[in-house]
Amino acid sequence: MNICQTKWQLPTPPRKAGIVGMPPLQVIQYLNDHGTVIHDLDARLVPDSIEGTAPYLPRVYCAILRTVVLNALRLSLDAVYIDVGAGKCDSALHVSTILTNILSIPVIRTRNQDRRNFGTPVCRTRLALLEKFLTITEGVKHHRPQDGVNFKPCQPQAGFWGVPPRDFSLLELFPDTTHIYGWTRCMENKTPAAEDLELYYNPTIPTVFFAQSFCAKAGLAKFLADRHPSALYLDADYNCGGSAKAKIQAFLELSGAYQ
Repeated sequence: MNICQTKWQLPTPPRKAGIVGMPPLQVIQYLNDHGTVIHDLDARLVPDSIEGTAPYLPRVYCAILRTVVLNALRLSLDAVYIDVGAGKCDSALHVSTILTNILSIPVIRTRNQDRRNFGTPVCRTRLALLEKFLTITEGVKHHRPQDGVNFKPCQPQAGFWGVPPRDFSLLELFPDTTHIYGWTRCMENKTPAAEDLELYYNPTIPTVFFAQSFCAKAGLAKFLADRHPSALYLDADYNCGGSAKAKIQAFLELSGAYQ
């Protein structure tokens, strides 16, 4: 069996690298400084069916990590950097083992323990929720923070707590005044293992607590939703179907989030 690497500085810096989760800032800066093209393997980057991962992962597995494996198999990469610490999940650790044995490139395990706060202006600004998520997920590829001057805070009318969904179409249902909480807020702050920040939510606004099906964070999402006075707990698999979208729309309408 091959062994995953832990040394992240390779003899030759990779021209193209995939990242899973949020590797430490020093890793991202190393890749930025060497002009490495970074691909976020958590995102839907290839059109192939997710069933292409069936030989390696069970179907009842987190859609994000199955997407990671699909991207790693289909993209031309020189290395993969994967966060396997508290900032991601135990399943990512197991996926790193699988990738090491099915790929011919270095698979490098990292553990992001960064604690420097960069702020969360995008999470709190007035902007289409889809655009907020695209801005935050793109920011993972860079070691410098977003320019907060361009994202002035707004008064929230709704909240979205959770991880970036595999199906971004569900984000189109939310008003522009939606604030983002949960692990996505940790992403913008560049501290994915910041538990206190992930636990934070606003009890005064209607909030959707979201998790991918079969994700370990579903337990936390359900727990926090039960404590929130106006919450919808929702988990979705690979795509967010009509039923899930109808639940979101009805919840936001009944709670007055569209006013």
